[in-house]
Amino acid sequence: MKINVKGAIVQNADKWIYDWFGIDATSPKDVSDALEKANGMPVDVEINSGGGDIFAGSEIYTALRSYAGGVNIRIVGLCASAASVIAMAGKSEMSPTAMMMVHNVSSYAEGDYHSMDKQSDVLQQANKTIASAYVAKTGMTEKDALSMMDKETWLTAQQAVDKGLIDKVMFADAPQLAASFNSGLLPRSVIDKIRNQMKNPQAEKQAVFLQAKLNLLKVKVV
Repeated sequence: MKINVKGAIVQNADKWIYDWFGIDATSPKDVSDALEKANGMPVDVEINSGGGDIFAGSEIYTALRSYAGGVNIRIVGLCASAASVIAMAGKSEMSPTAMMMVHNVSSYAEGDYHSMDKQSDVLQQANKTIASAYVAKTGMTEKDALSMMDKETWLTAQQAVDKGLIDKVMFADAPQLAASFNSGLLPRSVIDKIRNQMKNPQAEKQAVFLQAKLNLLKVKVV
């Protein structure tokens, strides 16, 4: 069963507004309802989202981590901010044309300097809660996870795999075909050898034998 995590990650109470405007969005209820319907069967979670509300993202992450069935994460486009947290919830793969972005939590504040100091503390603690998802997935230290977020890090699929954030790049094991595969062409060395022998007057008596040999070679390469 496929579960789409597309558009903004929003709170349940706000989802109807996005639906009314026809804007893609995903709420925790969307995911929990889909998991209930899956009833323990494996699910594919397809992500193309720029992120959104961190607490809605946390609820979705927790629901997927707690799900009794298998969870396969497929990143097909953008996986940024809160969406990158959701991507840590299971076995994962990422399209080679997709990107992941991790960064610090942000918010708005007003008031005096006490309010600003308090908000700064809240944001730094929120960063640690986000970092815990990256730490749990990769085994990296909290310091490294926070540093990655602090730099607003953009990652290709392979870079995400190298950091352990994603398990594999999609299509990496697909076989590649050579342009001359089963072309039926004789090796150039065989062609040159026969041409040279046929130009030799002394080889005329061998013409029948060489023709038969050539026919045999053609049969072998078909």
